[in-house]
Amino acid sequence: MRDVTTAQPLDVQPSPLALLLLGREADPKSERGVECPGDLPSPSDPDLVERARAAKEKLGDKVFVLGHHYQRDEVIQFADVTGDSFKLARDAAARPEAEYIVFCGVHFMAESADILTSDDQKVVLPDLAAGCSMADMATAEQVAECWDVLTEAGVAEQVVPVSYMNSSADIKAFTGRHGGTICTSSNAKTALEWAFEQGEKVLFLPDQHLGRNTAVRDMGMTLEDCVLYNPHKPGGGLTTEELRAAKMILWRGHCSVHGRFSVESVNDVRARIPGVNVLVHPECKHEVVAAADYVGSTEYIIKALEAAPAGSKWAIGTELNLVRRLADRFAAEDKEIVFLDRTVCFCSTMNRIDLPHLVWTLESLAEGNLINRIEVAPETEKYAKLALERMLALA
Repeated sequence: MRDVTTAQPLDVQPSPLALLLLGREADPKSERGVECPGDLPSPSDPDLVERARAAKEKLGDKVFVLGHHYQRDEVIQFADVTGDSFKLARDAAARPEAEYIVFCGVHFMAESADILTSDDQKVVLPDLAAGCSMADMATAEQVAECWDVLTEAGVAEQVVPVSYMNSSADIKAFTGRHGGTICTSSNAKTALEWAFEQGEKVLFLPDQHLGRNTAVRDMGMTLEDCVLYNPHKPGGGLTTEELRAAKMILWRGHCSVHGRFSVESVNDVRARIPGVNVLVHPECKHEVVAAADYVGSTEYIIKALEAAPAGSKWAIGTELNLVRRLADRFAAEDKEIVFLDRTVCFCSTMNRIDLPHLVWTLESLAEGNLINRIEVAPETEKYAKLALERMLALA
């Protein structure tokens, strides 16, 4: 047995796990965001607020802070602009005078900002462990293997890849190399219409629910037109005949937050709140979307509530931070806004970007220390940008 009392040198290097927990390293192979962390900690120390303000003021126009809608309020208060992932990436590109782009979101969003901004701008993610479980569900190796399966089935030449914005730079680059385009939850139908003009089939990555809902709900296809490719099964778990017959080849991925909503959630809220309007994100399961009154992107949800009449009641199927913010915003207009599910769950990876991490980031930059920079390799950036530009051309 090893003598645990033997003196050890004090010069011990942090382990990879310790660095990951500190937010200074990333684990690209993990599937993050699938557990509900419970309620968030209490609001941060007021001293941190003053430190963030002071550092941001010192940086001035050199820094541009982006805040995704799903961020907690203590972070959002320091955002220069708020929005969904693609809007924020475009906002960053429109601020060439900003040397530092601090992206309060998750890893794939910061990658997109790096792709769309100039080489002189530096994109920073306050916590490198802020990933996305959906984006992690499709790796470059898995998608390359899928393309080999499609080739062996004799259908690859008929297939146009369409990848959701919520994907890694590697997946966006794959899409660009193979003549495909990127989509958001707002323009998925337009992207699919374009893709079917280019080919007979679509490989939709990585969110199966957005792909299925768009194809069936918005484009008149049937569920039988869709097959589900499982990267963890040989051949994706599909036969050659199934691949040849399918119009939509859906990747087996999903959002851990939106995937939790169920038809039971919809039925329960209708029973509890008579006259309630159920509004959900298209990343929800097909049966939930079918049971809802309204379906739309994050920006759609916000605009729908802005236009809603006073006294109306709404149950929202999306991330809780946004739902809470909207409920507070419209309370004065007597709009009742509740979370669709009784069981509360935040996006755990999005919430890794907290005020302590933001303060550390801003103070480091103010002192001239560049930390947690997100850089996409030039070859990957080239083809990822091509796919993004195809999407922009569809607008």
